[in-house]
Amino acid sequence: MDFDFELILAIAFLITLAAWLVDRLVYAPKRKFILSQMAPEAVAALDKNVKQNLADTPKWLLEVKSYFVIIAVIFGLRSFVAEPFQIPSGSMLPTLEIGDFILVNKMDYGIRLPVLNSTIIPTTEPKRGDVVVFKYPENPSLNYIKRMIGLPGDVISYHNKRLMINGELMDESLLAELPVSLNPSREPVAVFQEELDGVSHEVYKSYRRNPLEGDWVVPEGQYFVMGDNRDNSADSRVWGFVPEENLKGRAFYVWLHWDEFFSLPSFKNNGLIE
Repeated sequence: MDFDFELILAIAFLITLAAWLVDRLVYAPKRKFILSQMAPEAVAALDKNVKQNLADTPKWLLEVKSYFVIIAVIFGLRSFVAEPFQIPSGSMLPTLEIGDFILVNKMDYGIRLPVLNSTIIPTTEPKRGDVVVFKYPENPSLNYIKRMIGLPGDVISYHNKRLMINGELMDESLLAELPVSLNPSREPVAVFQEELDGVSHEVYKSYRRNPLEGDWVVPEGQYFVMGDNRDNSADSRVWGFVPEENLKGRAFYVWLHWDEFFSLPSFKNNGLIE
């Protein structure tokens, strides 16, 4: 079963909001009236909990509404400012490692309604080279992270492990050759520096043949994405394009690394995502 934390948080927000409104509109006026009939000295002697329980206010209602403010703050920050994610796979190596905790800018690509993800306030457009988080087109309850390669109208070609966009071969240079012992993908790879419209980043390429080749024309309102671990990534070469309405935001910062539950968290990868 897929765990949709965004939906669960939205439901929690609505429940606590409803409890807060019921207390505010129904029970708070009754409590205020009762207190107004009491002597000031008696009111001053009552503690906060006793005041809250006046007018037969249900204890469950007070308990639920007490979480409203904290849930509202978390819900608002995650929905409209920045949302945390953990990297679950090696498809974005070497840029992002398994266990990296990242922040995603939710104001890029438009301010969107929580859960529905529909744009209510347009902001910036996705740029080639951005690292983007989006709802997986084949199962929107899952969040995926890849690099933006193709914009609407682009012609993308990938043959012999070389990327071409609109007839132009993307520049790359060999940086290193990593043996199995130095590569989390558990196979020898070559590390290349790739240039995408001024965005410089590293990619992994294995020495085995890659069947993920082809030519694609990106439709309007959709995008073409690829993992930086080019031979170990299920991306637009496999399942197709990402609709604009699936975009969630741009990944911009690694703030923690914690790859195993019983290991110690570290800050070794902290920094901006390129």
